[in-house]
Amino acid sequence: MKFTMFKKETNDKKYHENPYRAVNFQRDKFGNLLCPNGRRFRFKCKRPVYRNQYGRTEEFYECESCEGCQHKSECCPKASGNRTIRMNEELTTIHQEVISNLESIQGALLRMNRSIQAEGTFGILKWDKSYKRLFRRGEKNVILELTLISCGYNIYKYHNKKQRKELAA
Repeated sequence: MKFTMFKKETNDKKYHENPYRAVNFQRDKFGNLLCPNGRRFRFKCKRPVYRNQYGRTEEFYECESCEGCQHKSECCPKASGNRTIRMNEELTTIHQEVISNLESIQGALLRMNRSIQAEGTFGILKWDKSYKRLFRRGEKNVILELTLISCGYNIYKYHNKKQRKELAA
């Protein structure tokens, strides 16, 4: 499945190749991140992501010194001191794997098939049956309404299949 920034990541060349994105930073021989001006980012700490139920953590890095840097206006226009970045190496590698899988021929075919399957049902409900919004509030009531709509749709499909069999016989 596509992740949140998939379209921007793959279609927007300016965003993807931006040298000031932390993902595009080079590393020195010790594994430290280097900004486009060649300044080193030091590891500060590793913290869990706030309100993340899956236990994801982020690494925090801070530039050794951003004073007098000619790239500061493009690199970190909002920061008053040194630039700090949050990075999740595991998530970055997963994103790269997802991009390579989805841009392969098989991935493109699977995406196309998935979009056709989902849109067919919702298209019928929205256009043919004029069902455009939920009318109930609350989680239990919404589940009830969606269940009734699903049952009605399945009965509609069953009826059409039965009618086709009778015409063929």
